[in-house]
Amino acid sequence: MSDRAKFTPPKPAARPEKTSLRNYLRLFRKDILSAQPAKLYRAWMAEFKTPFFRSFLVNQPDLVKTVLNTRPMEFPKSNRIAEGLRPLLGNSVFLTNGETWLRQRRIIDPAFEGGRIKDAFPAMLAAGHDMVARLGEMDGGFDVEPHTSHAAADVIFRSLFSIPITDETARAVFHEFQAHQKAQPILNLAAFIPLPKWVPRFHSRETKRTARVIRGLITRLTRERMAQIAAGTAPDDLATKIMTTADPQTGARFDMDEMVDQVAIFFLAGHETSASALAWALWLMAANPDVADRVAAEGAALGDAPTFSDLSKLRYTKDVFRETLRLYPPVPMMVREAACPEHFRDRDVPKGSQIVLSPWHLQRHERFWEDADVFDPDRFKTDNGKQCLRDAFIPFSSGARVCPGAGFAMVEGPLILALVARAFHVSTLAQHTPVPVAHLTVRAQNGIWISCTKRDASNAALV
Repeated sequence: MSDRAKFTPPKPAARPEKTSLRNYLRLFRKDILSAQPAKLYRAWMAEFKTPFFRSFLVNQPDLVKTVLNTRPMEFPKSNRIAEGLRPLLGNSVFLTNGETWLRQRRIIDPAFEGGRIKDAFPAMLAAGHDMVARLGEMDGGFDVEPHTSHAAADVIFRSLFSIPITDETARAVFHEFQAHQKAQPILNLAAFIPLPKWVPRFHSRETKRTARVIRGLITRLTRERMAQIAAGTAPDDLATKIMTTADPQTGARFDMDEMVDQVAIFFLAGHETSASALAWALWLMAANPDVADRVAAEGAALGDAPTFSDLSKLRYTKDVFRETLRLYPPVPMMVREAACPEHFRDRDVPKGSQIVLSPWHLQRHERFWEDADVFDPDRFKTDNGKQCLRDAFIPFSSGARVCPGAGFAMVEGPLILALVARAFHVSTLAQHTPVPVAHLTVRAQNGIWISCTKRDASNAALV
Protein backbone atom coordinates (compact mmCIF):
# COMPACT_ATOMS: atom_id res chain seq x y z
CA MET A 1 0.00 0.00 0.00
CA SER A 2 1.08 3.62 -0.47
CA ASP A 3 2.39 5.80 2.36
CA ARG A 4 -0.60 8.15 2.31
CA ALA A 5 -3.10 7.97 5.18
CA LYS A 6 -5.69 5.26 4.70
CA PHE A 7 -9.13 6.50 3.68
CA THR A 8 -12.15 4.22 3.89
CA PRO A 9 -15.10 5.53 1.86
CA PRO A 10 -18.71 4.61 2.71
CA LYS A 11 -20.35 1.32 1.86
CA PRO A 12 -23.84 -0.01 2.69
CA ALA A 13 -24.46 -1.77 5.98
CA ALA A 14 -24.99 -5.51 5.51
CA ARG A 15 -28.24 -7.19 6.50
CA PRO A 16 -28.47 -9.68 9.40
CA GLU A 17 -27.20 -13.18 8.59
CA LYS A 18 -30.66 -14.71 8.90
CA THR A 19 -33.72 -12.94 7.60
CA SER A 20 -37.14 -13.80 6.24
CA LEU A 21 -37.92 -13.83 2.52
CA ARG A 22 -40.35 -10.98 3.11
CA ASN A 23 -37.68 -8.86 4.79
CA TYR A 24 -35.16 -9.75 2.08
CA LEU A 25 -37.55 -8.54 -0.62
CA ARG A 26 -38.16 -5.35 1.35
CA LEU A 27 -34.43 -4.71 1.64
CA PHE A 28 -33.88 -5.64 -2.01
CA ARG A 29 -36.40 -3.06 -3.10
CA LYS A 30 -34.61 -0.43 -1.05
CA ASP A 31 -31.10 -1.38 -2.20
CA ILE A 32 -29.77 -4.70 -3.54
CA LEU A 33 -26.42 -4.23 -1.78
CA SER A 34 -27.67 -3.76 1.79
CA ALA A 35 -29.96 -6.77 1.22
CA GLN A 36 -26.86 -9.02 1.27
CA PRO A 37 -25.08 -10.46 4.37
CA ALA A 38 -21.55 -9.44 5.38
CA LYS A 39 -20.19 -12.98 4.86
CA LEU A 40 -20.19 -12.44 1.10
CA TYR A 41 -17.07 -10.28 1.45
CA ARG A 42 -15.17 -13.41 2.53
CA ALA A 43 -17.10 -16.31 1.00
CA TRP A 44 -15.87 -18.35 -1.96
CA MET A 45 -19.48 -19.27 -2.71
CA ALA A 46 -22.84 -18.82 -1.02
CA GLU A 47 -26.19 -20.47 -1.67
CA PHE A 48 -29.59 -18.82 -1.34
CA LYS A 49 -32.91 -20.66 -1.48
CA THR A 50 -36.35 -19.22 -2.07
CA PRO A 51 -39.64 -21.02 -2.79
CA PHE A 52 -39.20 -20.14 -6.48
CA PHE A 53 -35.52 -20.54 -7.34
CA ARG A 54 -32.04 -21.28 -6.03
CA SER A 55 -29.13 -18.94 -6.51
CA PHE A 56 -25.40 -19.27 -5.92
CA LEU A 57 -23.14 -16.26 -5.49
CA VAL A 58 -19.68 -17.19 -6.77
CA ASN A 59 -16.47 -15.41 -5.74
CA GLN A 60 -13.90 -18.16 -6.34
CA PRO A 61 -11.74 -16.92 -9.25
CA ASP A 62 -11.55 -20.19 -11.18
CA LEU A 63 -15.33 -20.60 -10.99
CA VAL A 64 -15.91 -16.99 -12.06
CA LYS A 65 -13.68 -17.65 -15.07
CA THR A 66 -15.55 -20.88 -15.80
CA VAL A 67 -18.83 -18.97 -16.01
CA LEU A 68 -17.58 -15.89 -17.86
CA ASN A 69 -14.57 -17.04 -19.86
CA THR A 70 -14.32 -20.80 -20.33
CA ARG A 71 -17.94 -21.86 -20.83
CA PRO A 72 -20.04 -18.69 -21.30
CA MET A 73 -22.62 -20.32 -23.60
CA GLU A 74 -23.46 -22.81 -20.85
CA PHE A 75 -24.24 -19.94 -18.47
CA PRO A 76 -26.54 -17.62 -20.44
CA LYS A 77 -27.91 -14.34 -19.14
CA SER A 78 -30.72 -14.93 -16.67
CA ASN A 79 -34.16 -13.92 -17.90
CA ARG A 80 -35.00 -12.73 -14.38
CA ILE A 81 -32.97 -9.57 -14.88
CA ALA A 82 -34.29 -9.14 -18.40
CA GLU A 83 -37.90 -9.09 -17.20
CA GLY A 84 -37.72 -5.58 -15.79
CA LEU A 85 -35.63 -4.12 -18.61
CA ARG A 86 -37.50 -5.60 -21.58
CA PRO A 87 -39.88 -2.64 -22.15
CA LEU A 88 -36.91 -0.38 -22.85
CA LEU A 89 -34.23 -2.72 -24.20
CA GLY A 90 -36.36 -5.17 -26.21
CA ASN A 91 -34.03 -7.83 -27.63
CA SER A 92 -30.83 -5.85 -27.29
CA VAL A 93 -27.43 -7.51 -27.01
CA PHE A 94 -27.56 -6.96 -23.24
CA LEU A 95 -30.50 -9.35 -22.83
CA THR A 96 -30.22 -11.94 -25.60
CA ASN A 97 -28.53 -15.34 -25.55
CA GLY A 98 -27.46 -18.07 -27.93
CA GLU A 99 -27.35 -17.57 -31.68
CA THR A 100 -29.21 -14.24 -31.50
CA TRP A 101 -26.59 -12.82 -29.17
CA LEU A 102 -23.71 -14.20 -31.24
CA ARG A 103 -25.10 -12.57 -34.39
CA GLN A 104 -25.57 -9.24 -32.62
CA ARG A 105 -22.02 -9.23 -31.29
CA ARG A 106 -20.62 -10.02 -34.76
CA ILE A 107 -22.28 -6.85 -36.03
CA ILE A 108 -21.58 -4.61 -33.02
CA ASP A 109 -18.01 -5.49 -32.07
CA PRO A 110 -16.30 -3.97 -35.15
CA ALA A 111 -17.68 -0.56 -34.17
CA PHE A 112 -15.77 -0.67 -30.88
CA GLU A 113 -12.35 -1.70 -32.15
CA GLY A 114 -9.29 0.29 -31.11
CA GLY A 115 -9.33 2.77 -33.97
CA ARG A 116 -12.89 3.74 -33.17
CA ILE A 117 -11.91 4.82 -29.66
CA LYS A 118 -9.42 7.23 -31.19
CA ASP A 119 -12.12 8.54 -33.52
CA ALA A 120 -14.39 9.19 -30.53
CA PHE A 121 -11.73 11.14 -28.60
CA PRO A 122 -12.82 14.58 -29.92
CA ALA A 123 -16.38 13.88 -28.71
CA MET A 124 -15.10 12.98 -25.25
CA LEU A 125 -12.89 16.05 -25.13
CA ALA A 126 -15.72 18.37 -26.18
CA ALA A 127 -18.06 16.88 -23.58
CA GLY A 128 -15.35 17.21 -20.94
CA HIS A 129 -14.72 20.88 -21.74
CA ASP A 130 -18.46 21.57 -21.61
CA MET A 131 -18.69 19.90 -18.20
CA VAL A 132 -15.82 22.05 -16.89
CA ALA A 133 -17.66 25.15 -18.13
CA ARG A 134 -20.87 24.10 -16.35
CA LEU A 135 -19.07 23.37 -13.09
CA GLY A 136 -17.45 26.80 -13.30
CA GLU A 137 -20.90 28.33 -13.03
CA MET A 138 -21.73 26.51 -9.79
CA ASP A 139 -21.68 28.45 -6.53
CA GLY A 140 -21.27 26.60 -3.23
CA GLY A 141 -22.03 22.91 -2.74
CA PHE A 142 -23.95 20.94 -5.34
CA ASP A 143 -24.89 17.41 -6.33
CA VAL A 144 -22.43 16.36 -9.03
CA GLU A 145 -24.42 13.35 -10.28
CA PRO A 146 -26.63 15.38 -12.65
CA HIS A 147 -23.47 16.90 -14.12
CA THR A 148 -21.74 13.57 -14.70
CA SER A 149 -24.97 12.20 -16.18
CA HIS A 150 -25.10 15.18 -18.51
CA ALA A 151 -21.46 14.72 -19.58
CA ALA A 152 -21.80 10.96 -20.12
CA ALA A 153 -24.95 11.45 -22.17
CA ASP A 154 -23.17 14.11 -24.19
CA VAL A 155 -20.36 11.66 -25.03
CA ILE A 156 -22.87 9.01 -26.09
CA PHE A 157 -24.81 11.29 -28.42
CA ARG A 158 -21.69 12.83 -29.93
CA SER A 159 -20.14 9.39 -30.49
CA LEU A 160 -23.27 7.61 -31.70
CA PHE A 161 -25.11 10.25 -33.73
CA SER A 162 -22.67 13.17 -34.01
CA ILE A 163 -25.02 15.48 -32.11
CA PRO A 164 -24.41 17.22 -28.75
CA ILE A 165 -26.66 16.85 -25.75
CA THR A 166 -28.06 20.30 -26.52
CA ASP A 167 -29.80 18.84 -29.58
CA GLU A 168 -33.57 18.82 -28.93
CA THR A 169 -34.01 15.05 -29.41
CA ALA A 170 -30.87 14.20 -27.43
CA ARG A 171 -32.01 16.42 -24.57
CA ALA A 172 -35.43 14.75 -24.53
CA VAL A 173 -33.92 11.25 -24.46
CA PHE A 174 -31.64 12.26 -21.58
CA HIS A 175 -34.57 13.66 -19.59
CA GLU A 176 -36.67 10.52 -20.05
CA PHE A 177 -33.78 8.23 -19.11
CA GLN A 178 -33.49 10.05 -15.79
CA ALA A 179 -37.19 9.41 -15.16
CA HIS A 180 -36.88 5.77 -16.30
CA GLN A 181 -34.16 5.04 -13.74
CA LYS A 182 -36.25 6.56 -10.95
CA ALA A 183 -39.08 4.20 -11.92
CA GLN A 184 -36.85 1.30 -10.76
CA PRO A 185 -37.72 -1.02 -13.69
CA ILE A 186 -35.54 -3.86 -12.45
CA LEU A 187 -37.88 -4.37 -9.47
CA ASN A 188 -40.40 -6.47 -11.38
CA LEU A 189 -42.46 -9.33 -9.95
CA ALA A 190 -41.22 -11.72 -12.65
CA ALA A 191 -37.65 -11.20 -11.43
CA PHE A 192 -38.57 -13.08 -8.26
CA ILE A 193 -41.38 -15.41 -9.31
CA PRO A 194 -41.21 -17.49 -12.52
CA LEU A 195 -44.24 -16.58 -14.62
CA PRO A 196 -45.54 -18.06 -17.89
CA LYS A 197 -45.03 -15.83 -20.92
CA TRP A 198 -48.76 -15.09 -21.15
CA VAL A 199 -48.92 -13.59 -17.64
CA PRO A 200 -48.62 -9.76 -17.60
CA ARG A 201 -45.33 -8.46 -16.17
CA PHE A 202 -46.98 -5.66 -14.17
CA HIS A 203 -44.46 -3.01 -15.15
CA SER A 204 -45.23 0.29 -13.50
CA ARG A 205 -47.04 2.92 -15.50
CA GLU A 206 -43.98 5.19 -15.38
CA THR A 207 -41.65 2.40 -16.54
CA LYS A 208 -43.85 1.74 -19.56
CA ARG A 209 -44.36 5.44 -20.30
CA THR A 210 -40.68 6.38 -20.21
CA ALA A 211 -39.65 3.30 -22.21
CA ARG A 212 -42.24 4.14 -24.87
CA VAL A 213 -41.10 7.75 -25.15
CA ILE A 214 -37.38 6.87 -25.23
CA ARG A 215 -37.86 4.22 -27.92
CA GLY A 216 -39.93 6.65 -29.98
CA LEU A 217 -37.18 9.29 -29.84
CA ILE A 218 -34.47 6.74 -30.69
CA THR A 219 -36.60 5.47 -33.58
CA ARG A 220 -36.71 9.02 -34.97
CA LEU A 221 -32.90 9.31 -34.80
CA THR A 222 -32.44 5.87 -36.35
CA ARG A 223 -34.85 6.55 -39.20
CA GLU A 224 -33.10 9.84 -39.99
CA ARG A 225 -29.73 8.09 -40.01
CA MET A 226 -30.99 5.34 -42.33
CA ALA A 227 -32.10 8.06 -44.76
CA GLN A 228 -28.67 9.73 -44.54
CA ILE A 229 -26.94 6.42 -45.21
CA ALA A 230 -29.13 5.83 -48.25
CA ALA A 231 -28.33 9.32 -49.51
CA GLY A 232 -24.60 8.96 -48.87
CA THR A 233 -24.54 11.89 -46.42
CA ALA A 234 -24.22 10.03 -43.10
CA PRO A 235 -21.36 11.02 -40.76
CA ASP A 236 -18.76 8.38 -39.95
CA ASP A 237 -19.81 7.71 -36.36
CA LEU A 238 -20.80 4.67 -34.30
CA ALA A 239 -24.41 4.59 -35.48
CA THR A 240 -23.36 4.60 -39.14
CA LYS A 241 -20.73 1.94 -38.52
CA ILE A 242 -23.17 -0.39 -36.78
CA MET A 243 -26.01 0.18 -39.24
CA THR A 244 -23.79 -0.50 -42.26
CA THR A 245 -22.01 -3.57 -40.84
CA ALA A 246 -23.30 -6.89 -42.12
CA ASP A 247 -23.12 -10.13 -40.20
CA PRO A 248 -20.08 -11.85 -41.78
CA GLN A 249 -21.89 -15.20 -41.63
CA THR A 250 -25.32 -14.25 -43.01
CA GLY A 251 -24.79 -10.89 -44.69
CA ALA A 252 -27.80 -9.46 -42.80
CA ARG A 253 -27.81 -6.06 -41.13
CA PHE A 254 -29.86 -4.76 -38.20
CA ASP A 255 -33.39 -3.73 -39.14
CA MET A 256 -35.08 -0.72 -37.58
CA ASP A 257 -36.38 -2.45 -34.44
CA GLU A 258 -33.07 -4.21 -33.78
CA MET A 259 -31.12 -0.98 -34.14
CA VAL A 260 -33.45 0.80 -31.72
CA ASP A 261 -32.84 -2.00 -29.21
CA GLN A 262 -29.07 -1.64 -29.55
CA VAL A 263 -29.08 2.15 -29.27
CA ALA A 264 -31.16 1.86 -26.09
CA ILE A 265 -28.59 -0.39 -24.42
CA PHE A 266 -25.66 1.69 -25.65
CA PHE A 267 -27.23 4.69 -23.99
CA LEU A 268 -28.21 2.84 -20.82
CA ALA A 269 -24.85 1.08 -20.43
CA GLY A 270 -22.62 3.88 -21.68
CA HIS A 271 -24.48 6.71 -20.00
CA GLU A 272 -25.55 5.23 -16.68
CA THR A 273 -22.31 3.38 -15.93
CA SER A 274 -19.99 6.24 -16.91
CA ALA A 275 -22.06 8.77 -14.98
CA SER A 276 -21.96 6.62 -11.85
CA ALA A 277 -18.20 6.03 -11.99
CA LEU A 278 -17.39 9.68 -12.73
CA ALA A 279 -19.49 10.95 -9.83
CA TRP A 280 -17.88 8.59 -7.33
CA ALA A 281 -14.40 9.34 -8.66
CA LEU A 282 -14.93 13.08 -8.23
CA TRP A 283 -16.12 12.59 -4.66
CA LEU A 284 -13.16 10.32 -3.85
CA MET A 285 -10.80 12.98 -5.21
CA ALA A 286 -12.62 15.64 -3.21
CA ALA A 287 -12.15 13.55 -0.05
CA ASN A 288 -8.44 13.05 -0.85
CA PRO A 289 -6.83 16.36 -1.85
CA ASP A 290 -3.43 14.75 -2.41
CA VAL A 291 -5.01 12.45 -5.00
CA ALA A 292 -6.77 15.38 -6.66
CA ASP A 293 -3.50 17.32 -6.84
CA ARG A 294 -1.71 14.45 -8.58
CA VAL A 295 -4.56 14.13 -11.08
CA ALA A 296 -4.48 17.91 -11.63
CA ALA A 297 -0.77 17.76 -12.43
CA GLU A 298 -1.35 15.08 -15.05
CA GLY A 299 -4.25 17.09 -16.43
CA ALA A 300 -2.06 20.17 -16.75
CA ALA A 301 0.48 18.10 -18.70
CA LEU A 302 -2.16 17.49 -21.38
CA GLY A 303 -1.79 21.06 -22.57
CA ASP A 304 -4.45 23.26 -24.16
CA ALA A 305 -5.12 21.01 -27.18
CA PRO A 306 -4.64 17.40 -26.09
CA THR A 307 -4.64 14.59 -28.61
CA PHE A 308 -5.45 10.93 -28.22
CA SER A 309 -1.76 10.07 -27.79
CA ASP A 310 -1.54 12.45 -24.80
CA LEU A 311 -3.71 10.04 -22.79
CA SER A 312 -0.53 8.10 -22.01
CA LYS A 313 0.29 10.95 -19.59
CA LEU A 314 -2.70 10.04 -17.40
CA ARG A 315 -1.19 6.96 -15.74
CA TYR A 316 -2.10 7.87 -12.16
CA THR A 317 -5.48 9.29 -13.21
CA LYS A 318 -6.27 5.96 -14.85
CA ASP A 319 -5.46 4.21 -11.57
CA VAL A 320 -7.76 6.61 -9.71
CA PHE A 321 -10.57 5.74 -12.10
CA ARG A 322 -9.75 2.03 -11.87
CA GLU A 323 -9.79 2.18 -8.06
CA THR A 324 -13.18 3.92 -8.25
CA LEU A 325 -14.50 1.10 -10.44
CA ARG A 326 -13.19 -1.38 -7.90
CA LEU A 327 -14.93 0.23 -4.92
CA TYR A 328 -18.07 1.41 -6.73
CA PRO A 329 -18.60 -0.82 -9.78
CA PRO A 330 -21.51 0.74 -11.70
CA VAL A 331 -23.12 -2.68 -12.27
CA PRO A 332 -22.80 -4.37 -8.88
CA MET A 333 -24.12 -7.81 -9.81
CA MET A 334 -24.49 -9.96 -12.92
CA VAL A 335 -26.83 -12.94 -13.06
CA ARG A 336 -26.34 -16.01 -15.23
CA GLU A 337 -28.31 -19.26 -15.34
CA ALA A 338 -26.97 -22.82 -15.28
CA ALA A 339 -28.08 -24.39 -18.57
CA CYS A 340 -27.28 -27.85 -17.23
CA PRO A 341 -26.56 -29.41 -13.82
CA GLU A 342 -23.20 -28.32 -12.37
CA HIS A 343 -21.04 -29.19 -9.39
CA PHE A 344 -19.28 -26.24 -7.74
CA ARG A 345 -17.21 -26.57 -4.56
CA ASP A 346 -18.68 -29.97 -3.66
CA ARG A 347 -22.22 -28.68 -4.10
CA ASP A 348 -24.79 -29.67 -6.66
CA VAL A 349 -25.97 -26.73 -8.73
CA PRO A 350 -29.25 -27.79 -10.36
CA LYS A 351 -30.14 -26.83 -13.89
CA GLY A 352 -31.89 -23.47 -13.92
CA SER A 353 -30.09 -22.18 -10.83
CA GLN A 354 -29.17 -18.50 -10.82
CA ILE A 355 -25.40 -17.89 -10.78
CA VAL A 356 -24.69 -14.48 -9.30
CA LEU A 357 -21.34 -12.85 -10.06
CA SER A 358 -20.87 -9.75 -7.94
CA PRO A 359 -18.19 -7.22 -8.87
CA TRP A 360 -19.20 -5.36 -5.71
CA HIS A 361 -18.24 -8.27 -3.42
CA LEU A 362 -15.42 -9.72 -5.51
CA GLN A 363 -13.66 -6.37 -5.75
CA ARG A 364 -13.93 -5.82 -1.98
CA HIS A 365 -13.17 -9.44 -1.10
CA GLU A 366 -11.15 -9.58 2.09
CA ARG A 367 -9.25 -12.73 1.05
CA PHE A 368 -7.99 -11.11 -2.15
CA TRP A 369 -7.42 -7.43 -1.66
CA GLU A 370 -5.14 -5.86 0.94
CA ASP A 371 -7.15 -3.27 2.90
CA ALA A 372 -10.10 -4.17 0.71
CA ASP A 373 -12.30 -1.21 1.71
CA VAL A 374 -9.54 1.42 1.56
CA PHE A 375 -9.28 3.86 -1.35
CA ASP A 376 -5.72 3.60 -2.65
CA PRO A 377 -5.02 4.19 -6.36
CA ASP A 378 -1.37 3.20 -5.84
CA ARG A 379 -2.40 -0.38 -4.96
CA PHE A 380 -2.19 -1.38 -8.62
CA LYS A 381 1.59 -0.96 -8.52
CA THR A 382 1.86 -3.66 -5.84
CA ASP A 383 2.09 -7.40 -6.43
CA ASN A 384 -1.23 -7.87 -4.65
CA GLY A 385 -2.93 -5.25 -6.78
CA LYS A 386 -1.57 -6.68 -10.02
CA GLN A 387 -2.69 -10.19 -9.07
CA CYS A 388 -6.15 -9.00 -8.05
CA LEU A 389 -6.55 -7.15 -11.36
CA ARG A 390 -6.20 -10.53 -13.06
CA ASP A 391 -8.35 -12.56 -10.67
CA ALA A 392 -10.81 -10.28 -8.88
CA PHE A 393 -11.59 -7.23 -11.02
CA ILE A 394 -14.57 -7.45 -13.39
CA PRO A 395 -16.35 -4.06 -13.51
CA PHE A 396 -17.02 -4.59 -17.23
CA SER A 397 -17.66 -8.34 -16.90
CA SER A 398 -15.17 -10.58 -18.70
CA GLY A 399 -14.83 -13.08 -21.51
CA ALA A 400 -17.20 -13.27 -24.45
CA ARG A 401 -19.78 -10.97 -22.83
CA VAL A 402 -17.34 -8.28 -21.74
CA CYS A 403 -18.81 -4.81 -22.24
CA PRO A 404 -18.03 -3.66 -25.81
CA GLY A 405 -17.57 -0.12 -24.50
CA ALA A 406 -15.00 -0.96 -21.80
CA GLY A 407 -12.20 0.66 -23.79
CA PHE A 408 -14.33 3.78 -24.32
CA ALA A 409 -14.99 4.04 -20.59
CA MET A 410 -11.29 3.77 -19.71
CA VAL A 411 -10.57 6.72 -22.00
CA GLU A 412 -13.60 8.87 -21.20
CA GLY A 413 -13.35 8.53 -17.41
CA PRO A 414 -9.69 9.49 -16.85
CA LEU A 415 -9.88 12.25 -19.47
CA ILE A 416 -12.84 14.02 -17.85
CA LEU A 417 -11.37 13.56 -14.35
CA ALA A 418 -8.12 15.17 -15.48
CA LEU A 419 -9.91 18.10 -17.12
CA VAL A 420 -12.00 18.77 -14.01
CA ALA A 421 -9.11 18.34 -11.54
CA ARG A 422 -6.80 20.73 -13.40
CA ALA A 423 -9.55 23.36 -13.47
CA PHE A 424 -10.85 23.10 -9.89
CA HIS A 425 -10.02 22.25 -6.33
CA VAL A 426 -12.84 19.84 -5.42
CA SER A 427 -13.98 19.50 -1.81
CA THR A 428 -16.49 17.39 0.09
CA LEU A 429 -19.29 18.78 2.25
CA ALA A 430 -19.34 17.68 5.89
CA GLN A 431 -23.12 17.43 5.95
CA HIS A 432 -23.29 15.30 2.79
CA THR A 433 -21.56 11.91 3.00
CA PRO A 434 -22.87 9.81 0.10
CA VAL A 435 -24.60 6.53 0.93
CA PRO A 436 -24.25 3.98 -1.90
CA VAL A 437 -27.43 2.34 -3.16
CA ALA A 438 -27.87 0.08 -6.16
CA HIS A 439 -30.83 -0.28 -8.48
CA LEU A 440 -29.85 -0.03 -12.15
CA THR A 441 -26.40 1.24 -11.18
CA VAL A 442 -24.55 2.15 -8.00
CA ARG A 443 -25.54 5.69 -7.16
CA ALA A 444 -25.88 7.65 -3.90
CA GLN A 445 -29.07 7.75 -1.88
CA ASN A 446 -29.23 11.54 -1.69
CA GLY A 447 -26.76 12.52 -4.37
CA ILE A 448 -22.98 13.02 -4.37
CA TRP A 449 -22.26 16.51 -3.15
CA ILE A 450 -19.04 18.45 -3.73
CA SER A 451 -17.92 22.04 -4.17
CA CYS A 452 -15.52 23.47 -6.74
CA THR A 453 -13.17 26.46 -6.58
CA LYS A 454 -11.06 27.49 -9.53
CA ARG A 455 -7.52 26.19 -9.47
CA ASP A 456 -4.61 28.35 -10.62
CA ALA A 457 -3.37 26.72 -13.81
CA SER A 458 0.30 27.35 -12.99
CA ASN A 459 -0.09 25.74 -9.57
CA ALA A 460 -1.71 22.65 -11.11
CA ALA A 461 1.34 22.13 -13.30
CA LEU A 462 3.68 22.36 -10.31
CA VAL A 463 1.84 19.95 -7.96
